[in-house]
Amino acid sequence: MYSLKENISLKPYNTFGIDVKARFFAEISSTADLTELFRLPVFKENRLLVLGGGSNMLFTSDFEGLVLKISIPGITASRYDEGQVKVTAGAGVVWNDLVKYCVEQDFAGMENLSLIPGTVGASPIQNIGAYGVELKDVFESCTAFEIATGEIREFDYDACRFAYRDSIFKTELKGQYIITGVNFILDTDAKINSQYGAIQSVLAERRISRPTIADISAIVSEIRVSKLPDPSTIGNAGSFFKNPVVERSVFDGLKQKFPDLISYPAGANKMKLAAGWLIEQCGFKGIVDGHTGTWKNQALVLVNHGGATGEEVYSFSEKIIDTVQAKFGVTLEREVNIL
Repeated sequence: MYSLKENISLKPYNTFGIDVKARFFAEISSTADLTELFRLPVFKENRLLVLGGGSNMLFTSDFEGLVLKISIPGITASRYDEGQVKVTAGAGVVWNDLVKYCVEQDFAGMENLSLIPGTVGASPIQNIGAYGVELKDVFESCTAFEIATGEIREFDYDACRFAYRDSIFKTELKGQYIITGVNFILDTDAKINSQYGAIQSVLAERRISRPTIADISAIVSEIRVSKLPDPSTIGNAGSFFKNPVVERSVFDGLKQKFPDLISYPAGANKMKLAAGWLIEQCGFKGIVDGHTGTWKNQALVLVNHGGATGEEVYSFSEKIIDTVQAKFGVTLEREVNIL
């Protein structure tokens, strides 16, 4: 049963640790909670904000509306097809808890997505990804609550229109649905993906020639911990910017000018550039700018050193965008949601 509260600080509910307030706040533990709250005027008369782990947003002001903290629990697994299993998780499940569960059960496909912050409900919205794997690679369908009607709808893979860090929930249907649960299809016969980032070099250092999904999960977790700060000790939202995707002709010109440019194939005639490298080349790695700055080990991560406002972080990100554009002719796009 949910509890409706007023004038609640959102500082504990966003990993940046920005101290803003919500006019109304309710924690949702079931679809029934949503259905009941849907009948009240506070639901229909206020702007809504749906919160999972609060790990992919930057608050720049108080929220004059109703914040719904989605905490729907539960993980179940069932046979799907030969060599495959279907895993269903509630939207409030912590993403890494789901990954750990799947690795422990020898369900393969999520191990490269270890230690990504946030909850299951946010994963298809953002089409989260890391180390050569994206959410869409293991996604089957999701259930969602339609805000306008209170009805439950299921979205299959095609309906979600996944793209790089994108989905229909960030475009045409933005703000129209609340995801309540997600279904994944995983393999019982692992197909190891170890070609991205530093995974291969760590495997070589440890002389692991036939890695398991547990090996991959552990290595990815270690790499992430070495690069990314813990939000419980310093406010941050993980990667603040998307890795920009450019045409091959643009990449070729940049590569000639900057031979050390870090990049990855991104489909036909396109290349994905490492945003962190671009930012670092502009001198931003580890700098402090007022109460904000970039993380000492990864320029892609903006941090709150204590007392930073959302406006301060946003202004600093603008400075980074402008500088990268001037040096490389590449426009960075924020991965976090600005509120």
